Amino acid sequence: MKKTFLLLALMAMMVLAACSMEAPGSDSEDAGSGSESGGDYKIGFSISTLNNPFFVTLSEGAEAKAEELGATISVVDAQDDAAKQASDVEDLIQQGVDLIMINPVDSEAVIAAVESANSADIPVITVDRSAAGGEVVSHIASDNVAGGEMAGEYLLELVGDGAQVAELEGVPGASAARERGEGFNKVAAESLDVAAKQTANFDRAEGLTVMENILQGNPDIKGVFAHNDEMALGALEAIEAAGKDITVVGFDATDDAVKAVEEGRLAGTIAQKPELIGQTAVEAAVKSLDGEEVEASIPVELELIKQ
Repeated sequence: MKKTFLLLALMAMMVLAACSMEAPGSDSEDAGSGSESGGDYKIGFSISTLNNPFFVTLSEGAEAKAEELGATISVVDAQDDAAKQASDVEDLIQQGVDLIMINPVDSEAVIAAVESANSADIPVITVDRSAAGGEVVSHIASDNVAGGEMAGEYLLELVGDGAQVAELEGVPGASAARERGEGFNKVAAESLDVAAKQTANFDRAEGLTVMENILQGNPDIKGVFAHNDEMALGALEAIEAAGKDITVVGFDATDDAVKAVEEGRLAGTIAQKPELIGQTAVEAAVKSLDGEEVEASIPVELELIKQ
């Protein structure tokens, strides 16, 4: 009797152990489908540079949202090098990520990387800057053309019709630089005299140097539009060192720029809300991986920050 009891107990334990091997709802039909919270999704994020406060904030927004949704995100820094970005994307493909978010260094140069992900059946979402080719699930960004127009209209309001102004352009080939310039020049073409325009590659130090050169050749400049705040702040340093009174408008609303506006040094900046862009991109990524339909273009609202 005792042996029979022990045998029955042993059999019961074996049945329980077998049942515990498979969690509820984990049948073959559900395998690999992910969950509404992001499940075990692995998202790769190739970002143009983390040497710019705007993209640091954007990255932090993406990481926070991924953690909230239960997804894993791997952020890689292209260091403003299109070739490195291509290599980084290939690495993410080899790691077997479920989706790749790309903030392109160069919209044309990134096409090959997008197409590599397409060939590997890994969906791609572009963030802040678009890709000029390849298949993309969605593009998350502010309307840079509208932002450029907003900056141009505000600068015109401050310096007056016909005033000489300068334009500091971003990285050549970057969609953000092209679109912001397009919007600004829609306004400037009719109402301002753009006496000088030159790239400073979205960089503060280059903004300083470029502005010094512009001031030497254009002493009557009354205003400046810079395609981002880093260049705007660099230009502002050059202007202040020269003892000039020139109105500067930037783009991005980084912490340093907003502080400069509050101090009355920078006339204004277009708030692009990078944290929200990062959050929105991850939300779109998880929705897409969950099999939900995602809009091809998801705009993030803009705001003018001014004195």
